[in-house]
Amino acid sequence: MASVKDLRDRIKSLKNTQQITKAMKQVAAAKIRRAEIAQRQARPYADALAAMLRDLMNAVGSVDHPFLKPGRAGAPKGLILMTSDKGLAGAFNSNVIRLAEQTARADSNVVWYAVGNKARNATKRMSQPTAFDTPLSTGPKLETARRIAARVTDDFSNGTISAIVLVSSKLVSMSTQRPEVRTLVPIVAERTEVASGPRGAVEFSPSPEAVLTRLLPKYLEFTIFSAMLETDAAFFAAQLIAMNNATDNAGKLIDELTLQMNKARQTAITSEMLEIVGGAEAIVG
Repeated sequence: MASVKDLRDRIKSLKNTQQITKAMKQVAAAKIRRAEIAQRQARPYADALAAMLRDLMNAVGSVDHPFLKPGRAGAPKGLILMTSDKGLAGAFNSNVIRLAEQTARADSNVVWYAVGNKARNATKRMSQPTAFDTPLSTGPKLETARRIAARVTDDFSNGTISAIVLVSSKLVSMSTQRPEVRTLVPIVAERTEVASGPRGAVEFSPSPEAVLTRLLPKYLEFTIFSAMLETDAAFFAAQLIAMNNATDNAGKLIDELTLQMNKARQTAITSEMLEIVGGAEAIVG
């Protein structure tokens, strides 16, 4: 059985750890609010961009743009793995990395693009060829998204990769973060049924084809930017839950060790009393 001093030192260490987890929980709670606000502010633009893209693809006959054509046959897929820069968020990053590994095993010919320090470390451990890597939260996210989009666009247009696939986290709720796989390029037009009845005339200047050609690169940039905001919000939600659980577990361990320490102290006091009584009886005898 551990001594009273050892138990007291362990309780002190756990209390210090509990203070750290409480502080990290408060920081995550404050940051997730800002991340959710940024995500909500970007959502109307994303919805309008998707609706405009869908209408344009249904309106035009054909557009000579690489994003609308299949990639070069035999070229590897470009896999964008997006994680957070930091850990201490439970299985948040490992779930995304595991899904990316499963996706890569389904198609062994893959080129990795790592977004986030945890993604970069994962690709290094897997000894996979990484064409590009960048932290998630260094500098303005929109500029980072533009650099990522420019790199994968050049590789796709040059035939280095045959598709652009994104593996990132989706914030379902505060308690649920789900990794998902999306194929961003090539874009497959979803033909919708034309509603019967009169429709308002929509004019595009200079032409629907020209507008669509300008819109497609913006679509890729903003999709990556939106995924970065979603990853931020999902990470802080996961970290909030992880730090809350760590704080509660530390409290339970402190209670258990306090009970053990009290028992050890009582045992030590009882032993000392027995020794005193035994010594007194020996003197009297």
